[in-house]
Amino acid sequence: MKHKLTKATNEGRMSSFQKMVLVVCVALSMLDGFDVLAVAFSASHLASDWHLNGSQLGALLSAGLFGMAAGGFIVAPCADRIGRRPLVLLCLLAIVAGMLASACAQTLEQLVALRVMTGLGIGGMMVSVAVIASEYASDKWRSAAISMQSAGYTLGATLGGAVSALLLARYGWRSAFLFGGISTALVIPLAWYGLPESLDLIARRPQRALDKVNAILRRMKQDTIDELPRIEDSREASAGSDELTMAPSLIVLRTLLIWLAFALVMAGFYFVMSWTPRLLVQAGMSASQGVTGGVLLNAGGIIGCTLFSLVSGRGKLRTLLTTALVVSGVLLLMFGANASQLQFAMPAAIALGAAITACVGGLYSLTPLLYPPKTRATGVGWAVGMGRLGAIAAPLLVGMLIDHGWQVHNLYYLFAAPFLLAVIPVAAIFFFMKRQKHWRHSDAVEAV
Repeated sequence: MKHKLTKATNEGRMSSFQKMVLVVCVALSMLDGFDVLAVAFSASHLASDWHLNGSQLGALLSAGLFGMAAGGFIVAPCADRIGRRPLVLLCLLAIVAGMLASACAQTLEQLVALRVMTGLGIGGMMVSVAVIASEYASDKWRSAAISMQSAGYTLGATLGGAVSALLLARYGWRSAFLFGGISTALVIPLAWYGLPESLDLIARRPQRALDKVNAILRRMKQDTIDELPRIEDSREASAGSDELTMAPSLIVLRTLLIWLAFALVMAGFYFVMSWTPRLLVQAGMSASQGVTGGVLLNAGGIIGCTLFSLVSGRGKLRTLLTTALVVSGVLLLMFGANASQLQFAMPAAIALGAAITACVGGLYSLTPLLYPPKTRATGVGWAVGMGRLGAIAAPLLVGMLIDHGWQVHNLYYLFAAPFLLAVIPVAAIFFFMKRQKHWRHSDAVEAV
């Protein structure tokens, strides 16, 4: 049978406590959005101050993404052993240290190393945050809740970009990192108070597990319990709702497909978000107009994630995600053809940001449905980590192509391909989910 705590979170209306948890998760995603794009907003100033060529700038842009990939592979799985809340708090401290130290970097090598360190914290933190948001959302609103995290990412990048534009003009690139570090430090008390233990503690049974479960039930205004269910009952409940009784070969195939989808989408996403401010300058705009273009991309991301969140509670995830992938590819082609035209590029950036961020939100909504609770952080972490590999490759490749004389429009044409190609693995995943006769997760059935 279902444990009382699991039943309380999955069924019925969202409690005020569940809504608060999602607000905290969105706030943490906002930090992720700004921290990741701090270098992108500062790229033109850094390139001017340190006389960086395209390859060096590409390496700097990829450094944080490399750290995020390592965080997904190495740090995030630690949550399945020590708990997700403790890991999030430790990662926040690492992010603060990395951002503040980046503001004091004296060489390119120092800044690259510090970006890797910051990325480790972000990559490890965001997987656990995504899992906690998924666990505390009700069945009906789970996809929407995870998509809201992507909205938080873009909201953080938008607000951070707007502030950075003011700071960069007056105080230089170091001020952007200083602002990010201080902002992250201010959010730690919010995370300490508002981020609860993960629901996996029912199966993991840490010290004082019963007290922790009852604390969560009290915050949800539910009656407490006298004892936890037997391990066998927990496993049985997990198998009844999340486990897939399917051949190992199909499990491996589904995992490889989500890895491929993440790698393709992240490559395109981080190309657009990391390089667009700089490429708009190369296309003939001023540095401030380039930053404005980056801000508008993220403003569009807020719109896209908000719409995706609202619609995903009522529509089918496979339709929404597939549509977002195709629209993103088409918009990239159009944006590349008109990137030098200010009157087109700025409004088009909003639409492009909405589409590509909806793609990322869709993948984050889909991935937790593929793994049982005890291994969900590991499964999501590895999927996101594989996506970061694509994200790492994109800035490096663009830097080399620029040094070899590639024009701005050709770069956007090239990166339309990953979004269009991602339709194939995504369609295959949904095909196998629908064919799986023993799939019992009600939310997954409705979502696909």
